[in-house]
Amino acid sequence: MEKSLIIVESPSKAKTIGKYLGKNFIVEASVGHIIDLPKSKLGIDIEKDFLPHYAVIKGKSEVVKKLKSNAKESEKIFIATDPDREGEAIAFHIANEIKKENKNIFRVLFNEITQKAITVAIQNPTHIDDKLVNAQQARRAMDRILGFKVSPFLWKKVRYGLSAGRVQSVALRLICEREEEINSFKSTEYWSIVGEFQTEKKEIFFSKLFKISDKEIIIPEKEVLDELKRKGILEKYISIDSQNVSENIIDDIKNQSFQISKIQKRESKVNPKPPFITSSLQQAAFAKLRFSPKKTMMIAQKLYEGVELGSEGTIGLISYMRTDSTRLNDEIVDNARNYILEVYGKEFLPQEKTTYTKKKNSQDAHEAIRPTSLKYNPQFVKNFLSKDEFVLYELIWNRFIACQMSNAILETRTILIEGGKYIFKSVDSSYVFLGFLKIYKEEEEEKNLDEDDEIKRKIPLSLKENQIVDLENLIPHQHFSKPPARFSESTLVKELESLGIGRPSTYASIVSTVIEREYVIQKERRLFPTLLGIDINKILVYNFPDIFNVKFTAKMEHELDTIAIGKSTYIKVMNDFYKPFSKSLESAESKTFALPHELQTDANGQVCEKCGSKMIEKWGRGGKFLACSSYPNCKNTKSIGKDEREEPKFSGEKCEKCGSEMLIKKSRYGEFFGCSKYPTCKNIKPIPSGIRCPKFKNGDVIKRSSKRGKAFFGCSKYPECDFVSWNEVVNQTCDNCQNEYLLKKYTEKKGNHLYCDKCKSETLIEDKQKLENG
Repeated sequence: MEKSLIIVESPSKAKTIGKYLGKNFIVEASVGHIIDLPKSKLGIDIEKDFLPHYAVIKGKSEVVKKLKSNAKESEKIFIATDPDREGEAIAFHIANEIKKENKNIFRVLFNEITQKAITVAIQNPTHIDDKLVNAQQARRAMDRILGFKVSPFLWKKVRYGLSAGRVQSVALRLICEREEEINSFKSTEYWSIVGEFQTEKKEIFFSKLFKISDKEIIIPEKEVLDELKRKGILEKYISIDSQNVSENIIDDIKNQSFQISKIQKRESKVNPKPPFITSSLQQAAFAKLRFSPKKTMMIAQKLYEGVELGSEGTIGLISYMRTDSTRLNDEIVDNARNYILEVYGKEFLPQEKTTYTKKKNSQDAHEAIRPTSLKYNPQFVKNFLSKDEFVLYELIWNRFIACQMSNAILETRTILIEGGKYIFKSVDSSYVFLGFLKIYKEEEEEKNLDEDDEIKRKIPLSLKENQIVDLENLIPHQHFSKPPARFSESTLVKELESLGIGRPSTYASIVSTVIEREYVIQKERRLFPTLLGIDINKILVYNFPDIFNVKFTAKMEHELDTIAIGKSTYIKVMNDFYKPFSKSLESAESKTFALPHELQTDANGQVCEKCGSKMIEKWGRGGKFLACSSYPNCKNTKSIGKDEREEPKFSGEKCEKCGSEMLIKKSRYGEFFGCSKYPTCKNIKPIPSGIRCPKFKNGDVIKRSSKRGKAFFGCSKYPECDFVSWNEVVNQTCDNCQNEYLLKKYTEKKGNHLYCDKCKSETLIEDKQKLENG
């Protein structure tokens, strides 16, 4: 019997699938895309209906050759790439490459890598979906055209090597606009008043001033006031806007007698969250586990493709992780309900299965992210997973089980205390039934901490309506309204999703790209635009206002969806994109070569010492610098710090050429010493590490970066000394051969360890530390 060939993207996925299929199948991996647009040219024939010209990716020729050879020898070919647009495009290109060898090609789709799912898929093969292929092709073509046309524009305006992206640049715009909001925000002062009350039984409780003369006290933020004004009900509200007003109110309150005017008790249901989709998984992993979206997706990919579970072999633990659907199949829901009944009891199991409403823009192509089998609970798999894999799997497991559990029941007591025209209010909440909260509690990422901690204390259960209470104390609190919070990686993903920008397969790369390009930096898990990012955004928005905006980008995402469902065509959508884009590009290129006036930053009033003209800030290969505004008549330049937020870092070293202070500077290859008198003095030298070079005793080992950005270690006396190592050099003596240095290495199998390149001995760093500590 002739064998069948199954082609997937990754070797780990191939290994898991191969385990289920047996000897009649050959499973091969394409290792991602084998075909793409060429790197050196546009690759899109705009005049011929945007016809793409694909080429085999460099380094993939042997993969293609092997796939062709196996296809020739096989009876049938099943292409089992991921069940999304990207996977469909990979399948299409593979099929095109191998169809001359064998035309008996089928497409198989499965949402999880389990024996049942794979068997059902092979028994019910389909064909490659041209609509999905065209949707992916349109996205790729848009991104390529925009990147190839706009990036050179940035090279002219700012510096070579910069790039723009169709979606990433809109994400950058959101970050920059949020920064502008924060910088222009004017804080408003307001006050709150907390009363300390005592019952006749000497029970103390706290309550917050809620109303004055039937007018509710509010925070006087502009958005709140504008909304109340729009509704025509602003006169029903009041704010305490100064200490003087607060003190007058307190003086008047002290003259009042108080009693409890109303006690309201009610129960409310708290519904469980739906099972994870891509964006909600990224947000929860960020909040609970401190994982970036990129890290979350890398770990989820491993869990999906398969993990070794001892005697169980390689098992795919979760369903496909790029999805915008909360849908679940009946079988897995029934299994979850049985599990809940058995483990938690019937009170935690709702009478009916819980289903979740489809979101407006959801493609609903795949199920939600869930465990593939309830046999593999977190405790079962814990010893086989890394720490990061385990906590993410546990998060997915708990959210899935919780989504089928009973609602939590929250009891809320509201107490109103009245005296004259003043009403104080206390609210006390507690869960009378945990329900799904027994295993999954949502943690809010943005915590609005109330300064009035006193009112969070429990209210006495003995309180009754019309009960007289004594006012013991009044505590005023000063507050200031806060600007909107900066985006985190998680909240940016949430914002992009709500605006209809990006898709489950692209969220992680959108966020990581703006960081990797140094348009954005992270500080305390918040995203700050760099000066470069702010200037790039200004240039793009100024020159391409109709392209790099939320509305146009969301419209294009929607049009890509219409291709995928057959309501539009590749050519129509590409024309809808290219016509406004080409007009914007033509308009931008017709403008003056210099930066627009409003983008030229005056250098704090500094004047050119050579001609007296104003100095302005410009960008060069090494970052921002000052240049004379009279260029090219005057070519005077001066260096400035890379980021206005950073003070110059003095090294304590003197320049051996001019005697000035040496600064610690940073380039794309790492930190170095540079003369503070640059560009008058251009002396630079590497920062000494204190670790002697093993080969050249007068040199230091320093960390450097290759042209591709990979870190390596070399001698500071290069080119006199050619010592180089991919591993960090450590000044420790080898216990076996007394070699004066060791290399620090890491492998998955051995972890962190020290390696001697003379005697080849290895020592785990943990063991070395234990020995040194006795």
